[in-house]
Amino acid sequence: QVQLQESGGGSVQSGGSLRLSCVVSGYIHNTYCMGWFRQAPGKEREGVAAINSDSTTNYADSVKGRFTISRNNAKNTLYLQMNSLKPEDTAMYYCAAAQHDCNSGAWVMEPDYSGQGTQVTVSS
Repeated sequence: QVQLQESGGGSVQSGGSLRLSCVVSGYIHNTYCMGWFRQAPGKEREGVAAINSDSTTNYADSVKGRFTISRNNAKNTLYLQMNSLKPEDTAMYYCAAAQHDCNSGAWVMEPDYSGQGTQVTVSS
């Protein structure tokens, strides 16, 4: 049984940094797209960053240059380094795995697996 467990969220001031981690237990094929999406109250789910099996990455325009996604296959862990945080980054952040291509939006809306989420709150 596959489980994704996020950690690392918290409350920071604008301009601060956080690093989210997602530990994957169980088997996920190495061709899966792995990524982070977020959802704020009253807003649509938004794909933040994704990484393909060949380690190429995709980012939402709103986080380019500030967020970095990475993975450590030996530790079965996915990371999201978030710098220069803004109040509009406030949301619940979820780790996800999907058979869909990372270049499509389907991995956000129809992930095969996702975690329970970790809350990120950025104050001005």
